[in-house]
This record gives sequence, structure tokens and C-alpha cells, in this order.
Amino acid sequence: MSKIRGMRRYGFLASSIGVTCAAALILAPGLPAASAAARTRPGPATETAAPAVPGSTRSLPLAPLARDRAPGASGAAEQGLYRADVRHFSLVGVVWDNPDTPLHGSVQVRTRSTDTGAWSDWQDVDTHNADHGADPGTAERTTGHPRGATAPLWVGDCDGVDVRVRADTGDHGRGAAGDPPVPLPSGLRLELVDPGDPGDSGGSGVPGDSGGSGVPGDFDGALQAGGAAAPAAGPAGDPSRTGELSEEATAASAANAGLAPLGATEIPALDREDTERELLALRGDELTERQRAQPHIGPRPRIVTRRGWGADESLRADGFVYTKKVKAAFVHHTASGNNYRCSQAPSVIRSIYRYHVESMGWRDIGYNFLVDKCGTIYEGRAGGVAKAVLGAHTTGFNSNSVGIAVIGTYSRTKPSAAAVTAVARLTAWKLGLYGMNPRGKTYLKSGGGNLYQKGKNVRLNVISGHRDGFATDCPGKQLYGRLGSARSAAARYQGR
Repeated sequence: MSKIRGMRRYGFLASSIGVTCAAALILAPGLPAASAAARTRPGPATETAAPAVPGSTRSLPLAPLARDRAPGASGAAEQGLYRADVRHFSLVGVVWDNPDTPLHGSVQVRTRSTDTGAWSDWQDVDTHNADHGADPGTAERTTGHPRGATAPLWVGDCDGVDVRVRADTGDHGRGAAGDPPVPLPSGLRLELVDPGDPGDSGGSGVPGDSGGSGVPGDFDGALQAGGAAAPAAGPAGDPSRTGELSEEATAASAANAGLAPLGATEIPALDREDTERELLALRGDELTERQRAQPHIGPRPRIVTRRGWGADESLRADGFVYTKKVKAAFVHHTASGNNYRCSQAPSVIRSIYRYHVESMGWRDIGYNFLVDKCGTIYEGRAGGVAKAVLGAHTTGFNSNSVGIAVIGTYSRTKPSAAAVTAVARLTAWKLGLYGMNPRGKTYLKSGGGNLYQKGKNVRLNVISGHRDGFATDCPGKQLYGRLGSARSAAARYQGR
């Protein structure tokens, strides 16, 4: 029997995390909220916003399968589901009961398009997803009902699904049985996520949003003369939505007070001069005289807020959890596939958000920021883009770090130049708030993982790939290969 999940998993405050997480960083009043151009933006739109359509998550239990789809002896090693009568969904994933139990095997899915009625080919779903998550022993990992899960896969608007989960038999394509298959995890369920439509959502606003060439280009083209970040192309969005804010939405928006008005759909870009003034207002008491005289920070880039991408703030846990500082940035890919248009990125993010919270049992979306292939930057986990928000992105190294996910799969596909440039611009600003050199090294203490034991001080690049802290393919070979260029560009944006 299917079920709709729509309740909050748990709601603990920052104080419950204990000594691991420091108190919130308080934004000082009087910050330069925007550049001169942004300060003259028009007020709220007068036209009526499009009606919101709520999203949903449908959870369907898998059943043992034989080759002919009848229950039989092979059920212990193969489970699946075929449904041609489901409500519309756009993202799929498979979850199971115990997050500490790996899935040794393969997951494949095919879906039926609502537009064409045609079934897709079988697509592989990434089963190695345990490396994305809260640190072992933390409140987020032990409170509520976290689950094991595959990576989510974006499939577009669909109304039919066929999924098969096969245990690893050990034959590896040789046609002969090897070791006995490892049993599949218990409680396997297929998650079908409908991102809904929040009405007049923000987005990339980038024309030709099929996603760029994927060929790395010139980073310097992303900055205007004088160091100001170039605005995204296309019509400027209204900085606030129409309608009242819920209590949860008010709290999420207020976490960015001083950077943008309450209810804003984006945090505008600043030029270098305003960014340096913002730095003094945010962290002036912690800066040395040398840092005050010569601050190394990149111009603040435009960031689409949670309200901009249409987050349903009632889904996440109450309150925000903070760590002490930001010493490193971990770059990820979402492993959700590249078959999306940039205008669909807000829908992809809403789907990942629902999957992380409702399907996997996390307090919020795991990443602190997301970047689409047109280079638009999105606020991720709630708590304030300028603050040290504790994420759930790099198991073992979530404390004192920030997680940035490029939407897509980059094991074989090259990331677009716009996406890599956005990573460089974002890290130049975010790391600059905490005095970190993008080309430098730093030490982080491991919270436990498959590469480093708990408590070990590990020397890492200030801009690292996920695989540097955990044995994983993430962020994919192609994106990982661009991190050197991102480090150099970020350092240049900081004026180093």
C-alpha cells in the first residue's frame, strides 16, 4: 500500500547538537544589502501570483521478483515494481530501513513520459549514497528516522514506472555464479517525488537554458569591469513574492536579514566595495589589522533564496544548526542525471529537498548551496547564506565546512564552464568571509568515515572534492578534474 509522506521528521534546535555545533553567527545591523543598482529595484509586484500546487512523495513497497515478474525463488536476490497508474512524478529513488546497511547490487528504472506516452530506456540509479549525510553520532543521524537510500534520479514529468533492484551475485558478467549474493536491505521502497509548482518561483532566468556546452571556458568573463559579479541574463525577478509568509518561511528568510529584504526571492550580487563593507559589518571584530586593510574576499554573487526556488518550509525541522566557522568547501555532484533544463532547476531542487527530508529522514536538504549548469547559485540548507550552517553533505566532515552541489552527474560528462565559474565565485565569497585562501590547505577533524577514523586531523585542500574526505566517486571524475581551475579562479576573485 502506498503512503504520502508530508510530516516533519523531527524538530530539534541548535542547542541540542551539543558542543559540536557553536552558537549562531549573528548578522550585524546596517549591512550593505545590495549594490546601488539593486537598491533601486522596484517594490513587490502587483500582479497576482500563479496558484501554488503542492508537491508530494509517494512511497511504494518493492516485492520479490522472478525473471517473469512472478514471485519465486529468485525473489531474495531481486525485487521490483511495475506501475502504469501512478500520479505524476519527476524524481525517483529507492530507500530502505537501515542507513548503515549498504545496498550491494544494482538499481535500474525506466519511466513513462506524460508528454509522449513513451517508456524510457533502463537507467542506472547510483546506489553509493551513504557518503552524503550527517556525521556519525550526531543528532541528525540518530534522531528521527533516517533511512538508507540511493541517489535521487531526475526523470522529468512521468506517470508510469518500472524498477528492478538486483543483489550482486558475484558473477560480474561472466555468466557463472560466484559467491552467494548478499541479501538486499530490508524495507526496500520506491520513492516517487512530485516537486509541485509553487507559483511564481524564482529560477535561473537564463536564456538558452539547455545547459551550456559543457566545455570549460574563461572564468574572467564572469566578472564585470571593477570586479562586480555579472547578473544572470534574462528578466530581473521581483525580490519578493506576493502573499503572506508562514512562520517557517519567515524564519528562513530572516536568517538572511541584512543581505536581502524579508521574503526576497534572490540575494543580489554586490560589487567589490560593497562586499568589503559587508565583510567588516559581519566579521569586523574578528579581522586582523592586515585583513581590514587588505580583505581577500570575492564579490558576493547573486544567490536564489529558498523562497526563490519554492521551498516548502513546513517540511524541514524547526530551527537552524550552526558549526563554528567555514574552513573548507566540499564540491559535490547530485548524481541525479543531466536531463534537465536550467528553467527546471528549482523543480529539481524541490524534489531533492523532499527526497532528503521525507524519504531519507534528514532535517533539511543536505547541501548548503546548489549550482545549476547555467551557473545560477541557489541557497540550500536554511540558516543564512553568510553563516556557518551545519550541513549533511560530506559524512565525517560536515563541521566547519560548506557543501556545494552542482546539479547533475559528472562521472563522464564535463561540467559546463558556467557551473565551474559559479563554484569559483561562490567559494571566493563564502571562504573569504572566514579568511580562507581557496588555493590553500587546512585541517579538519574527521567525524568518522571510510577514509579517516573519527578524531583524526586531516590535511585537505580548502576547496576539496567530496572524494577527498570519503571513498566515493563524487563529485565525478570530470567535475573533480576542474577543481584546480576553480581554486585558481576563486583566488583571483579574492584579489590574491
